[in-house]
Amino acid sequence: MTRKQHFVVILILGALSTISPFSIDMYLPGFPAIAKDLNTTIDQVQLSLTSYLIGIALGQLLYGPLLDRFGRRMPLYAGLVVYIIASLGCAMTNSIDALIAMRFLQAIGGCAGMVASQALVRDLFPINKTAQAFSSLTLVIAVSPLIAPTIGGYVTAGFGWHVVFLILASVMAIIMGCIYFFLPEGRTADASLSLRPQAVLTNFLTVLKQQQFLIYAFAGGIATAAPFAFIAGSSDVFINLYHTSEQEYGWIFTIVASAIIGSTQLNHILLKRYTSQQIIKVTLVVQNLVGIVLVVGTAYGWYDKYELVGMMFLFLIGQGLTGPNGTALALAPFTKLTGSAAAIQGSIRMGVGGLTSAAVSALHNNTPVPMVAMMALCTLVGLFILGIGKGTVRYRARKHEVEEKPSVMM
Repeated sequence: MTRKQHFVVILILGALSTISPFSIDMYLPGFPAIAKDLNTTIDQVQLSLTSYLIGIALGQLLYGPLLDRFGRRMPLYAGLVVYIIASLGCAMTNSIDALIAMRFLQAIGGCAGMVASQALVRDLFPINKTAQAFSSLTLVIAVSPLIAPTIGGYVTAGFGWHVVFLILASVMAIIMGCIYFFLPEGRTADASLSLRPQAVLTNFLTVLKQQQFLIYAFAGGIATAAPFAFIAGSSDVFINLYHTSEQEYGWIFTIVASAIIGSTQLNHILLKRYTSQQIIKVTLVVQNLVGIVLVVGTAYGWYDKYELVGMMFLFLIGQGLTGPNGTALALAPFTKLTGSAAAIQGSIRMGVGGLTSAAVSALHNNTPVPMVAMMALCTLVGLFILGIGKGTVRYRARKHEVEEKPSVMM
């Protein structure tokens, strides 16, 4: 693959991966307007985000087997068409219940791009280059939070929140054209893989029995769900509590999200000297320390609006290091069931993201504490799982050595 082809492939895969960030971030500044227009509350509007995240978590489990059985192209096209139809449905809705339902359907379609992009990285790049490829992918993904809320803020203020979903449908149509003309096909159909429920479950169980996948899919997936707490609570915190405008909120979101871009570039440098295992361990330890300071300071009122933004910026730096390394380590053991592995990993992250956003809504108390507490909790659980998982692997290895010694002596 030439450098130009590499750039084009990463750009298209990144665009596929940004479907969900754009679908989430672009309508956040419109939460107050949506609540007012649909005669409901911010808490109810937040449920449209929760339904989207639940849809992604469930939908990825659907597309994983389809991508392995039929190849990458046809399931991808089918999902993106569903996304476009659902986006148009969101634009035309006039009730919060309909919006919640359409957002769920939008997620079911859009998650095809998330699973396919990860599987295609594993298809198109050698195993020793996947961590760097995922870092490049994360860099492209990280651009979306920099521009999506800002665009969404200006679009909502100038044309109304319905137009946001019309833009999302149009962007998806352009991405589909780029896939057709410029993206390599990747792994082709495998008729040996059955789509019968028992066979699909067997494949999922095969993936889950892989210790390396289990450790890094759960540790990395849960830790990188932390931004969903920020996504769920930030519009209420900054627009309603700190009285920022929709446009200013977009810029605040941009500043906080830019932490991920810098750290993905740092990851490229660190991978030249350290392994992905070393990077993810140190990152989670440091991120937990920052998280403790963030939660305690918020609870005691140490931070004004700008100081809170600064602390969240420091905290989210870890996402650009944990995400790509965790994904690369989780998918590394697989060649045949890559789609299923990517689906399970993505479902874990989005499922936890959905629970996190729902918790922020349920714990809403007119302070930033629920938001920052859930952010810190995600990374704490991620570090705990990493430590327990690696400790279990070492224990089993030592036990196996002890059991093997008598037979060796004989």
